[in-house]
Amino acid sequence: MTRDLNSALCSAQHHAHTGRLLLVTLLWLTASAGAQACNIPVFRYALERWNADEVEIVVFMDQRLTKEQSDYIEKLQQQSVTAGGPVNCRVAPVMVHDGETDSEQTLWHSLRQAGETVKLPFVVARSRSGRGRIMNHWKASLDQTIAQGPLQDSPARTEIVNRLLRGDAVVWLVLRPDTSTASKNAADSCTEMLKEQCQLLPRQLQLPDGIGLPGSELYSDVPLLLQFSVLEIDGSDRREQYLIEQLTGFRQEEWQQGEALVVPIFGRGRVLEVIPASEVNPQLVKELAEFLCGACSCQVKEQNPGFDLLLSTAWTSRLFGEDAPPVSSDGEKQQSRPQLIPIPSGRRR
Repeated sequence: MTRDLNSALCSAQHHAHTGRLLLVTLLWLTASAGAQACNIPVFRYALERWNADEVEIVVFMDQRLTKEQSDYIEKLQQQSVTAGGPVNCRVAPVMVHDGETDSEQTLWHSLRQAGETVKLPFVVARSRSGRGRIMNHWKASLDQTIAQGPLQDSPARTEIVNRLLRGDAVVWLVLRPDTSTASKNAADSCTEMLKEQCQLLPRQLQLPDGIGLPGSELYSDVPLLLQFSVLEIDGSDRREQYLIEQLTGFRQEEWQQGEALVVPIFGRGRVLEVIPASEVNPQLVKELAEFLCGACSCQVKEQNPGFDLLLSTAWTSRLFGEDAPPVSSDGEKQQSRPQLIPIPSGRRR
């Protein structure tokens, strides 16, 4: 890293609004201090060596599905990584009161106790966020889910993937609320600042020395660049509702108050943090970029904060072609392949 922990702590004292985020980063660095050194930048190590976490999509039902409902779930199940597909999800159809696992039963009861309006069949998408935390980021009836479009894909997510695969170290996603003029002006100012930093950072940062030495090999043909970009999403865009629900769930209060959110994304669609625009300044942007472009000191993904987006991308083949090298992170647990649950045959309305 370009700064040691003492100087980072001093910097944190001068940024009251960004203290929580910097603390997360410092905890990341502290936890990884004893790991084997690696000269590959964090963003590139994550791209080549960290498999995307699975999103669990639970479908609660109490009767046979319609043909439309059955086709939707079957397609998602066939595209899931557990069936060898490109979507980092695991689909779990569950007949309520009939053989739920303890986890699914707990989830079902928590929905009812929270007063959720549950119209069966009902969909819940949940995934890991940070160290061991599970967060629900989509809750809706299956019919509502079908109406909003594919959970696993959207124009913004396709663009994010394309930018990461062409060499962007970080994509700074700006989620803009559809609210007052003051909020719009604040979002505009934040976006312009980010764009300026994307131009300045390549001249201010340096890649680590020793890239390509034993233990720090690069395996894909993606250009290794200090390249950054900004992507904006309108909060009223119905094509992006799943993504919006997931990201605003971390900052509900600020979002409801009409504040834009800034989301740094790297690796295989990994979000470092969701940050209110009022907390984003050039110093913070530089510090986060320095970390993500610095040498990766912790190879074990589960020891790092952040969470993965739900994406439909065959990362291995797009990065390495058919002859993929063995580049799994040391100590990273291999995902087991759960048995797929058959979907009841559909009936027409």
